[in-house]
This record gives sequence, C-alpha cells and structure tokens, in this order.
Amino acid sequence: MEKYIDAFTNAFMGSVNWTWKSIVLEVPWYTNYFWGLIIISLVVWGLEILFPWRKEQAIFRKDFWLDAFYMFFNFFLFSIVISGFYEVLKVLFKDIGITAKSLAIVDIAAWPMWVQLLVFFIVLDFVQWFTHVLLHRFSVLWNFHKVHHSVKEMGFAAHLRYHWMENVLYKPLKTFGVMILGGFEPSQAFIVHFIAIAIGHFNHSNIKITWGPLKYVFNNPVMHLYHHAYTLPKGTYGVNFGISLSLWDYIFKTNYIPEDSGKIELGFKGEEHFPKDFVHQNLYGFWKPKK
Repeated sequence: MEKYIDAFTNAFMGSVNWTWKSIVLEVPWYTNYFWGLIIISLVVWGLEILFPWRKEQAIFRKDFWLDAFYMFFNFFLFSIVISGFYEVLKVLFKDIGITAKSLAIVDIAAWPMWVQLLVFFIVLDFVQWFTHVLLHRFSVLWNFHKVHHSVKEMGFAAHLRYHWMENVLYKPLKTFGVMILGGFEPSQAFIVHFIAIAIGHFNHSNIKITWGPLKYVFNNPVMHLYHHAYTLPKGTYGVNFGISLSLWDYIFKTNYIPEDSGKIELGFKGEEHFPKDFVHQNLYGFWKPKK
C-alpha cells in the first residue's frame, strides 16, 4: 500500500511543481503548456475579433468567462488532481504484469522523428475520434458530454468546456494508443500537442476557415459548427466527430455540412433543464436527468 501512496504523492506533487514552474517560466518554452495555451488563445481570439464569421456575435460572447475558466480547470487543475490516480494505475498494472509494451503493434522509436510525430498524431487523433463517437452513442456518456454541447455561441474557449469525466475517459484510451505504438511517445511530442490545441481552438472559433481541398483531411470551424447543431440529420446521434482530422468522418460517413452561413442554433434537446453554472454542470450526469 505504501508504494501506491508514494506513487500518488510523487505524481501529484510533480504535476503541481511543473505547473508552477511553467507559470514562472522555469521550464523550457517549448514544453510550457500554461503560457502556450494563453498565447494560442490570444492569437485565435485576436483573429476572431479581426475576421469574425458571425459579425453580430459579441467579442465577449455568451459564457465567455465560463469557458475561459473551463480551459484552465480542465487543462491544469483537474489534470493535477487526477495525475496521482493514473500513476497508481501504472504501478498496479506493472504489479500484475501489464507493461507499456503489452499491446504493442509496432515500435516507432527507431523511425525518423518526423515519421514518429506523424504516426503519433494520427493514431492519437483516431483514438480521440472513436472516443468522441462513444460519448454521443451511449446515453450514460452523453449525459457528461452535454456540458460541451451546452455552448450556445461558439468561440475558441469552447474548445475546453467539457465535463471532467471526459478526462477520466480520454486519458486511458489515449494511453492505449501510446501502448499500441510500443509504449513510446516521441521526445518532441509537445509539437503534436500544441498543434492539437491550436486546431481545436480554431475549430471552435468564430472564424470561417475550410482549408480548401484539405477540408477532407483537417477539421475546420464550418464542419465543427454542425457537430454542435441543435437539429441533427434524422437517424443520427451526431455528425462531424473529428478532433483535429476530418478524414475519419469522411471515411466512416459521419460527415455533414449542408451549408456554411454559420446561422444555426446550437445545443441539444432538453437543454432547458441543463444547469448554467460550473458547479452544477460538473455534478450533472451522476443522477437521472430531467426529461
């Protein structure tokens, strides 16, 4: 038991110390996710202000500050809290003989760095796309995912408005993706993570970008807006599940972009019963919701 307590404590304090060092600029700039998130957010927000898609939308749109708080809560505060639990799981798995290479399909460690990063990016994005589909497909998971779909006006900060239970689900499945790659994460994986943050911010922003022919590869704000649409095509439980890449939606026929005016209602049926504040939104999903 003592080693599990030590594992939890060391991981928790390590996350606290790393976050603090990031804030006071004592970590290498290229791994500084705290200021990296702020810089990416300011850049995308600035582009929203200069080139707004929905010109009637206010600069400080509906729930702007709520979403801003979600960004830091999910990306840092909750990650610190849960880091200790994941370290305990690692120790537990090791004790029962499950290692990072147990599920390895391929080991990319010896490949050129650019290939490692590309494969790492593609595999993790597919795992997240699949996880996203599950969040819509099963009602018990959808009740947590409703937090993200409670956004009524899209903007960059909506990217990280999600229920903390999604962290609990996404993290193990992303770890599974790393295990498929031989338990190896490229030394320059920070490049992939920063690219994913930037793409996610753009996809939720009030900017009209489709990337031209590359729309069949990369997700974009027009495509993702319809993921948040109140009215979905009949017989579906969701469309446009792509995180960074849109190609999964085109491959699995879950793509849907009927037009690109940006003038659609966002949300979900029954949202009138959904909490409006942070605390109750994050308690939501643990009891039977009202109809």
